Parts: sequence; C-alpha cells; structure tokens
Amino acid sequence: MLLRRTAIGVVLALLVVLPATAQDFEKGLAAHQRGDFINALREWWLLAEQGNARSQYSVGVLYERGQGVPQSYAEAAMWYRKAAEQGYSSAQYNLGVMYHRGRGVSRDYTEAAKWYRKAAEQGDAEAKVALRKLGNKRQVKPRQRASDRAHPSAIGRTVPLYKRALAIDEKVLGPEHPDVALGLNNLAELLRTQGRYAKAEPLYKRALAIDEKALGSDHPDVATDLNNLAGLYQTQGKYAKAEPLYRRALAIREKVLGPEHPNLATILSDLAGLYRAQGKIAEAEPLIKRSLAIREKTLGPEHPHLATTLNKLAVFYINQGKFVEAEPLFKRSLAIKRKALGPEHPSVATNLNNLAELYKAQGKYAKAEPLFKRALAIREKALGADHPDLAQSLNNLAELYQVQGKYAEVEPLHRRALAIREKALGPDHPDVAQSLNNLALIYQARGKYAKAEPLHKRSLAIREKVLGPEHLYVAQSLNNLAALYKAQGKYAKAEPLYKRELAIYETALGPEYPDVAASLENRADLLRKTGRGKEADEMEARAKAIRAKHRAQKMTREWLEKHKKK
Repeated sequence: MLLRRTAIGVVLALLVVLPATAQDFEKGLAAHQRGDFINALREWWLLAEQGNARSQYSVGVLYERGQGVPQSYAEAAMWYRKAAEQGYSSAQYNLGVMYHRGRGVSRDYTEAAKWYRKAAEQGDAEAKVALRKLGNKRQVKPRQRASDRAHPSAIGRTVPLYKRALAIDEKVLGPEHPDVALGLNNLAELLRTQGRYAKAEPLYKRALAIDEKALGSDHPDVATDLNNLAGLYQTQGKYAKAEPLYRRALAIREKVLGPEHPNLATILSDLAGLYRAQGKIAEAEPLIKRSLAIREKTLGPEHPHLATTLNKLAVFYINQGKFVEAEPLFKRSLAIKRKALGPEHPSVATNLNNLAELYKAQGKYAKAEPLFKRALAIREKALGADHPDLAQSLNNLAELYQVQGKYAEVEPLHRRALAIREKALGPDHPDVAQSLNNLALIYQARGKYAKAEPLHKRSLAIREKVLGPEHLYVAQSLNNLAALYKAQGKYAKAEPLYKRELAIYETALGPEYPDVAASLENRADLLRKTGRGKEADEMEARAKAIRAKHRAQKMTREWLEKHKKK
C-alpha cells in the first residue's frame, strides 16, 4: 500500500549505511533496536536540537509512533519538516505522507506532492511511487457546510462525477485504500446535503471501516469518519447512535492531537450541539465554552472559526433566556466576520439573522426587521434568487411578521420559500417539509383549514419517509395536524396523532423533557373537550410536575453561576 514507512527498524537501519555522525546517535540507534525508546530519545534529542537532520528525523519517527513519548502527529510533522528542509530524503518522504493523509497538518495534496518530489529527486523509490499515485488524485477541500458549497442543483450534477472518481480510485488503488474512504466520505456528504440520508449512511460506514483497517482505530482520519457518521445520525434525530460516535472521535483527537488542538474544538462544538438538541444544556454549555477557549488560544481573537463558536455559545444563551449574555457574543461574532470576510459575505448574513432572532425573542421587532431584511439582501446578491439559504431568510422574515399578526405579508414569503426549496432540493427534501409546515400553519391561523390540511399531510409524509417514523420533526407534524383537527372539532382524528406524538417525544427525549409536558397538555385539552376530565387531570398533573422540575433546575443553575462569578 501507498505511503509511510511503517517498519521503524527498516527506516532507521537506513541510517546505518550513511557516514557516521556523532557517537551519541549510534548509542540512540542501539537503544532503539533493543526497545529502549526513552534512552533513544535522550541520545537523539540534543543532536536534533543542534540541527542534526538524521536525529531530527528519528525524533519525528518516535513521535509518530508514540515510542518513548506520547504519540503526536503534530510533533512528528514538525521534526520531519526540520530534517526535510535540510534535504534529508526520508524526512521529505514522511512529511509528504503527513500532508497526504492529513496527519498533524491539514491535508494538502499540493504540499504532499512537493515533498514527495524532493525525495524522489534524491532517488527515493517509495517517493517516486507515491508521487505517481498522487498524480491520479485531485485536491479535495475540507468538508464545508452545504451553504458554503455550490448551489444544490449543481451538487446534483456533481454526484455522478464523484461516483466516477470513486470508481477510478477503487480500480487504481484497491477497494480498501484510505483515499477510497475519502471519496466515500465526499460522496456521502453530497448525498446528505440532498437529504438522501439512507444512501449516505452505508458510504459513511464503509469509509469508517476502511480507515480503521488501514490506519488503525486511533487515527485522526477515523475520528473524522466517526464525526461524519455521528452528524448524519444527529440530523436524523438518532441521538443515541450519534453520542458514542462523537465521544469516540473526541477521545481519539484528544489522544493524538492534544487537548488544545483546533480540530478538537470542532468535535467539542458538534457534541455540544447534540446535547443542545436534546435540551441537555448543563452537558452542552461546558463543551462549547471549551471549544471557544481552544479556538481563541490557537487561532487568535479575530479568526472566523472563533466567530462561529461565539455564535453557537450565544444561541445556547438564547435557549436559556439569557439575552443579556447572548447579545455581546453575537455582536462580537458579527464584527469578526465582517472584518475577515467582508460585509457582503453569506456568513455575515447568518450572523445578522441570529442577532435578529435575539431581538425577536425579546419582542424588539423594530430592531429585528432591518437585520432580517439585510441578511436576505446579502444572500440574494451573493447566492442568487433561488438558493435554499435565501429560502431560510424568507422564512425568518415571515416568522417575524407572523408573531406581529401581519398574516397578509407572511403568506407570500412562505410561498416563495417553498418554491425555491422544491426547485433546488426536490419535492421530498426535509426543508421542503418545513416550508409546507410553515405555510400550513399560516392557513390554520387564518381559519383556512381546507388549505392547511393537505400541506400538513404532505409535510408529515416527507418527514416519515426521509427521517423515519420516530424523528422529532415527525412529532412536530403530528402535533400540528392534530391541532388542526381539534380546532375543527374532529377529536377522533386528533387523538391518535397526539398519542403518537407523545410516544415519540418520550422515546427520543425522555419522560421529563419540556416538549413532553407540552404534549401532555395538548392531550389533556382534548380529553376535557371529550368529557374525560379525570384523565385530563392526570395528564395536567404530570405536565405541571415536569415544568416545576425544570424551573427548579434552571434556578439552581442560575444560583450556581451567580456564586461562581463571585
């Protein structure tokens, strides 16, 4: 297989045939050959510090393999670079490997080719093979948010190209090569963007299996695979499946990269998002704060990634009603993005939108409206009039008008958002289901039940098909359809929907989550309307107990935070 010399005895044996350097190096080599890695490190370290290329290379190998030192690809890459820059061919080859596989450095095929070429020019046979195989590859950018990539219609055209590239890699490199795993991940990400989760899952799983077999269970690429699969499960509402994958990915990166590496911050943020989705704020908040601390220390106070983490922490505060704490974080995040990316960047629109959401939650509608409108204008200019992110801005503005009772202004915005999503994403995408739901709720609020019902039903059908029958968004659709029937006095149609909604919430979130309380209250209201007061009393009592418990927990958290500050 391509890449790194893994047999250290063979690698270091190459040094023996070179002209002798210091006696200390030979002592280190002898210590290494008998498995005494600590003494090998001691003998080589001083020479490496003095600039001896062979010793620098050898220290790099020790760090890469975790022999006598904690394994660290970042340290290994640093020592390889020192030796490679002095023209040491084995170090040049290994540094090429680090860039090729993204070990201790960001994956960069251009840099990999540069170092392979330098080694090959000195007659390194393995470097020549690696360079030739690398020539079959194309630079693959790191995973990005869907909104940062091409328009979804272009993504649809890209899928066949990715499939073809994957087929070529499998044929040239073999079906279990790590670069095949990379191709599988890229294809899976495209399918996920399209909402084709069932097709994406086996690709993510196969990529994980390949990397575990080829690279070992503690490799950073395995952590990336685990994180990708966990993200898919989170999107599907399969939180119990996602959590152990995130935690394993976190453990791998902490072990390999250290506790303050920027890549660790990404998984901390993702795991925090998982907990937030389940309402586990106490578990989520310290993770996002740790992610923020890592990024501020390693990337500096004005990096866009830091802005993203500030934004996420602010969202946590909004969820807890901590509007005063959230506002300066949103504003700082917005200032960083404007400075780093320019005032018309789509990411700036996201920050404007979030600050507007804060003002909306506080009832400051006059402050929120111009921010929503500006975010909409930026996205329309930067992304085009039919991009799904534009649909999100239309929805946000519509919701602002809705809470103010401006229904005549709401409907055309939701209609346009629905049209954009159907065209860009296809008729069965989860975002289309959300737009259908939003439009249905407007009709429902205005008493246009005949128009609302088919939209609710279609939204429910899409969600059941794409997300599965136990997803939380399915519960949302069931609740909305049940409420429609209840408003019309069709209690027999509403009751089984409420029952199913409650079962989904209890299974996914636990029996004491606030959404469970809301579902119990909805059922209690229906029971009263149908003359079943005793059952209604039981439901309401359980709902009150849940809400009382959460109020007490919130008060306890606030008390602890207040006294920690003191």
